[in-house]
Amino acid sequence: MRSNLVQRLLAALVAVPLLLALLYLGPPWGWAAFLAAATTVGALELFGMTHPGDRPSQLVGLALTLGVFGVVWTWGTDARALLVLLLILPLAGMLLTLARLGDMQTAALRVAAATFGPLYLGGGMAALAMLRREGGADGPGFVVLALVLSWFSDTGAYFAGRFLGRHKLYEAVSPKKTVEGALGGLAFSVLGAVIGHFVYVRSLPLVPALVLGVVAGALGQAGDLGESLIKRSVGAKDSGSIIPGHGGILDRVDALLVTATMTYVYLMFWWQG
Repeated sequence: MRSNLVQRLLAALVAVPLLLALLYLGPPWGWAAFLAAATTVGALELFGMTHPGDRPSQLVGLALTLGVFGVVWTWGTDARALLVLLLILPLAGMLLTLARLGDMQTAALRVAAATFGPLYLGGGMAALAMLRREGGADGPGFVVLALVLSWFSDTGAYFAGRFLGRHKLYEAVSPKKTVEGALGGLAFSVLGAVIGHFVYVRSLPLVPALVLGVVAGALGQAGDLGESLIKRSVGAKDSGSIIPGHGGILDRVDALLVTATMTYVYLMFWWQG
């Protein structure tokens, strides 16, 4: 466990400054291109778990995921485009499974994965890209807010669970997670939102920051459990091994996909209103 923590810290020391430089100094499209690359890796991990041994289906799943990312990035503020996307994806998932039938016992799982996966991953990562662009001068700050809500929650849950954890949170899905860890993660998420109000998104009022910290922090942990559910259902420990000490891309963005989406919803419907 200590070795894993050291690996995580070293990876963060290298990655965080590079991410912040790209976010604050680069153009919005540069940030979007980086996220599209990460989405590509995450989609291959996801469909590698849900469609094992079926490379054509994995590549179609990747194409659908990048398609969702592209649609949201290009027409993310157009309700008509988003509605068309929601109507087309279930049809695409069904047609893909009919074309690549394979084992009938897993057909329903693969239909669901081909429909849900692109929205879950492509939509969540696109929301993180849209925060940078649609937030204007505060765009980088809103991206940092989404990242902090996720990272602080993960860190708080790790240490609270490590030193205080006594009661299992959801043992059937994630045996190591505890109620105490979840509460610690929620507290740290709120702390990250408060810091955001005073430091990196000063235009964000304190009360909405607190609400966002609670809602995004809680739902982010649910996103973490959701990815654990997918992994356990297919017998995988990690989604991949691309990041030392962190597993795969999906293992690192499971909560972020939710916190980014909730932060983007706030940006679109309340902050700009």
